[in-house]
Amino acid sequence: MKRWITFSYRNPDLPPFSCEFAGRRRRVLDLPLLAWLTVIWVLLWSSLSWANVVTGMVVAVAVCLAFPLPQVDLGLRLHPWGILVLAGYLLYDMYTSGVKVTRQIFVGLPHRAAVIAVPLRCRSDLMLAATAVAVSNVPGGAVVEVRRATATVFVHVLDADRPAVLDAARQSVWRMERLTVRAFGTRDEIARVAEPPPPLRPPTLPRTDEPGAGS
Repeated sequence: MKRWITFSYRNPDLPPFSCEFAGRRRRVLDLPLLAWLTVIWVLLWSSLSWANVVTGMVVAVAVCLAFPLPQVDLGLRLHPWGILVLAGYLLYDMYTSGVKVTRQIFVGLPHRAAVIAVPLRCRSDLMLAATAVAVSNVPGGAVVEVRRATATVFVHVLDADRPAVLDAARQSVWRMERLTVRAFGTRDEIARVAEPPPPLRPPTLPRTDEPGAGS
């Protein structure tokens, strides 16, 4: 049986908090926009009543159907279970990392800091920004640069004395990316983060035949 109205929770291809009307022409209504237009209508009448609210909703739907805005999909999807897992991991990681940083401060042993490049699997601007924010919220690591062209984040690591520590820092960033995408990403992005992390590129060394390469 064909549905006349499809909500975003039944169709993951729709923007969040929206509904689609069946017909020859595809009509998608943004529910937060309808609510905001209804609020503006009530404010214009300066009176909160059921009549004004219902009239405002009818006018908002009519305006959005008559003058549809171009559809802009930011690539944001809300997955409740993924959001809970991400929030729980962030709290756990913030606690353990805070204890580790505090121990390093009070022990007083010298540690060598470093900035490492971590290539990500998702290339969308939203997932890059969300992953960078999530990584920066954890003590002991901070994103100093995000390179959009190569989907690479550069992370400042406090303890860089051993290669195993650097590898653990990269694994932590990839784990944060996977949890962030599973909380807010699309189906294609979730499938992408299920794949192995991209290989690390070796550092570019100067050629020996170039002038000044050996100096």
